Amino acid sequence: MIGFIIALVSGALMSIQGVFNTEVSKQTGLWTASSFVQFTGLLTCLAVWIFAERDQSFLSLMKVSPKYVLLGGVMGAGITFTVIKSIGLLGPAKSAMLIVAAQLIVSYLIEVFGLFGVEKTGFQWMKLAGVVLFVAGILIFKWKS
Repeated sequence: MIGFIIALVSGALMSIQGVFNTEVSKQTGLWTASSFVQFTGLLTCLAVWIFAERDQSFLSLMKVSPKYVLLGGVMGAGITFTVIKSIGLLGPAKSAMLIVAAQLIVSYLIEVFGLFGVEKTGFQWMKLAGVVLFVAGILIFKWKS
């Protein structure tokens, strides 16, 4: 149950953060806002690290394998940029639906094919039906009356 609660909180925070970041970018510039977001995120992570994981050395990052998994920060910058742009162009609700749809589809493909070291689950028709229903829900939500 705690996993569900954490996921719900994550989704709520992502939606609120996207709106905040979009507003900051309107007043300052997209890359200024993105830099600020990443910098304050770094400061927050360092502060939490000091209190929660100080015994873990940053040198342990040198042992991470495969090395491409260290690109999360680069992807984070891309995520911040694309969320700000999509919310600015589409609004928060449409952006969130499309972002979540893309997350669902890509995550399912990662599981089906066992990409990036994730355990391969194989194709399941019921999960595909869930994805189709989700996309249908997006189309219904977007439908103009």
